[in-house]
Amino acid sequence: QVQLVESGGGLVQPGGSLRLSCAPSGRIFSMDTMGWYRQVPGNQLALVARITSGGSTNYADSVKGRFTIYRDNDKNTVYLQMEGLKAEDTAIYYCNGFVRITTSVGVDYWGQGTQVTVSS
Repeated sequence: QVQLVESGGGLVQPGGSLRLSCAPSGRIFSMDTMGWYRQVPGNQLALVARITSGGSTNYADSVKGRFTIYRDNDKNTVYLQMEGLKAEDTAIYYCNGFVRITTSVGVDYWGQGTQVTVSS
């Protein structure tokens, strides 16, 4: 069964940068939309950014202008370049990949999460 594995998280100072990556393990499926979500303990999982197979992107208002999502379709790999990090960006970041089955049904694949901590 396909798995998505995140990497690149860590501790960074405010204003710093990190790049997260998400790569498949096991069997590789062709992903449609891929994206990044994040969660702070006690809060709901929230969308950070997503990108379609054609390259269209969508960002949460809180990260617009600071984060960039991009992908390598040949590897079904998605990246999140984070610049100008703020303390409020601290969270566990989860990778997501969507595979469409029909026009109304699809399957979401998730990674296990990578911790991003922004602190001085």
